[in-house]
Amino acid sequence: MAELILHQYATSPFSEKVRLLLGAKGLAWQAVEIPPILPKPDVIALTGGYRRTPVLQIGADVYCDTALICDVIDALAPSPAPLYPPAQAGAARLLASWFDTVLFGAVASYLFQTGGAQEILGRMTPEQIQAFRADRKAMRGDGNALGVPLGEAAALLRDTLARLEVQVAGGVSHVAGAALSLADFSLYHNLWFLKRAPVQTAWLEGYPAIQSWYARMQAFGHGEVRVIDSATALAAAQAAVPQPLTAQASADSGFAVGDGVCVTPTDYARDPVSGTLVSLDDRMVTLRRQDPRAGALNVHFPRLGFHVQRAA
Repeated sequence: MAELILHQYATSPFSEKVRLLLGAKGLAWQAVEIPPILPKPDVIALTGGYRRTPVLQIGADVYCDTALICDVIDALAPSPAPLYPPAQAGAARLLASWFDTVLFGAVASYLFQTGGAQEILGRMTPEQIQAFRADRKAMRGDGNALGVPLGEAAALLRDTLARLEVQVAGGVSHVAGAALSLADFSLYHNLWFLKRAPVQTAWLEGYPAIQSWYARMQAFGHGEVRVIDSATALAAAQAAVPQPLTAQASADSGFAVGDGVCVTPTDYARDPVSGTLVSLDDRMVTLRRQDPRAGALNVHFPRLGFHVQRAA
């Protein structure tokens, strides 16, 4: 199998979710540090337009969105513990989705409205922070860079943590039940993001059971990581061949293998990716693309949260 290459940046919470999962699985991987805002020419060479962070590359196969990335990593390394234990698989997936969308929207909104951005963005100049805010506003596409109003964001955070505190303190050691699951990693990256602004989040100390759970998760670490540059990653894609897939399209999808299509996120960062349809089912859509620098690529997206339509 080709090397796992994660295109990420250090302060990205969704990157931290995947980094921690790689550590929990005991995997070796390579990291490419990418810009947090546009332009991202080397990322776009691989994805065709998808701009969210992170992106997982395995040879000439590129996986977008952490929901899919986590599934891929779990399939490659089901041990030491699967992300979807049979007794709580449904709850784990649903909770993870809620943590990644609703809770994360509240966390990001809370931090940016309480001055946490200065701490999180580290050594950025005021001009760079302004550029970051403008980039995220453009990603949202609704003219609102902050998202959830502060009062509602704070209430959602407190209520969520209070309920989880009771559960964990009562002896349920993980978020979706007795076993470790994807839901734990999706909650973790939210709290990791909050903890990067300690002045604004001292109130987290009021949840000792959650703090203990967080420490257990943090102990997984990030696995064995080697930093490479984006040119090396592009060369690896150019030298590889996309993995063979069973060419198929769901009968009720309205598409056929070989159609020209574009795939677009349905919530934010709605940058379409165009290519030739390789596969489409209820869980994943795969496009074949050709890039001058990266060569022939399969670009994969989750089916949920993404819109598929015919290319213009």
